[in-house]
Amino acid sequence: QVQLEESGGGLVQTGGSLRLSCVASGRSISDYLVGWFRQASGKEREFVARINWRGTITYYADSVKGRFTISRDNAKNTVYLQMNSLKPEDTAVYYCAAALSSSAGSRSSAYTYWGQGTQVTVSS
Repeated sequence: QVQLEESGGGLVQTGGSLRLSCVASGRSISDYLVGWFRQASGKEREFVARINWRGTITYYADSVKGRFTISRDNAKNTVYLQMNSLKPEDTAVYYCAAALSSSAGSRSSAYTYWGQGTQVTVSS
């Protein structure tokens, strides 16, 4: 099985940028579809973006489309989430997750492996 570890979170002002990284160990990340999810305090976890195993197909939540970019470097066993034009409503713990099924979609229940999360805080 694969272990995932996120990094890159922090405190940023409105309009700023952050790049999150999700590093895999134990198994090649190229075997998995990878998604990013987030959970704000008091809210349910929500889908942010996903990328297929080759990095050729991406999909975004409407709330982040045009501002966030998901990418992957399988040689480095890493998936990234570039976040630009950040807003206070982007404040959340961000998680990366991996699914063996290419049809995992946006449902968190379809993802088997999860990282511990990294906090992103956007100040107004």
